[in-house]
Amino acid sequence: MRKPIFTGSGVAIVTPFTNEGTDYNKLSELIEYQIREGTDAIIIAGTTGEASTMYDDEHKAAIKFTVEKVNGRIPVIAGTGSNHTVHAIELSKYAQEVGADAILTVTPYYNKTTQKGLYEHFKHIANSISIPSILYNVPSRTNLNMAPETIKALSEIENIVAIKECNLSQAGDIVNLCGEDFTVYSGEDGFVVPFLSMGAKGVISVMANIIPKDTHDMVAKYLSGDVEGSRKLQLDTLSLIKALFIEVSPIPIKAAMNLLGMNVGKCRLPLVDISDNNLEILKKELRNYGLLT
Repeated sequence: MRKPIFTGSGVAIVTPFTNEGTDYNKLSELIEYQIREGTDAIIIAGTTGEASTMYDDEHKAAIKFTVEKVNGRIPVIAGTGSNHTVHAIELSKYAQEVGADAILTVTPYYNKTTQKGLYEHFKHIANSISIPSILYNVPSRTNLNMAPETIKALSEIENIVAIKECNLSQAGDIVNLCGEDFTVYSGEDGFVVPFLSMGAKGVISVMANIIPKDTHDMVAKYLSGDVEGSRKLQLDTLSLIKALFIEVSPIPIKAAMNLLGMNVGKCRLPLVDISDNNLEILKKELRNYGLLT
């Protein structure tokens, strides 16, 4: 039976930018903070990491740096998705070459494809590497949903071992079709407990950038049988989560981190600064959660 790459909370870590490029000193600080606070895996260069506006050389450099900095303490999962299959293969091969524990690969966007096309896309990526692949289904961003039957077919490929699923309505179908040998991770911070109740083993999280311990504990409590403790943490985070997604992510999470003195820099265009009105809402929820005085 295939073991999960991780159980618990994997942080979809932001990429701290300066005007010159990636701020590796700051990224090092963020990685150490996450490990210290109990995060179970680092996902580098994903959606939250703004991989879509990174040049290939800096995308690859961020993966390599993270692998070396983590140094085997927890799994490192490299975002290598692309709507161009050959490009995704190139990034995935590089991630394997520099020691990433797994890749996270998103459904093609803009050009999109059919369900057969999804199968062929992910099959070709998986067959190009030997490390595990985590599928990423996020219809709100790609305008393309991967059907449970397609996920089932892909799960039969040896190194396609998990999915980051954002469509709660099909989580149960995925678990029923793919069984215990295939791991489901919640892709929605607001639905961690509902996903866990359907058989998920954790979350790949945005909120973990600022509340890593609570995110870890939410999953750990549920999986250890403390469902009520997990449910309370989920309910306590809901207002904060709404504020963290009040604009296109990662605009609000970077704004929150900067408000908390983490100094991660701005998002890259076309993402812009959070609006003044939404910034005040974000500040209010950070205060309510006890993060901002």
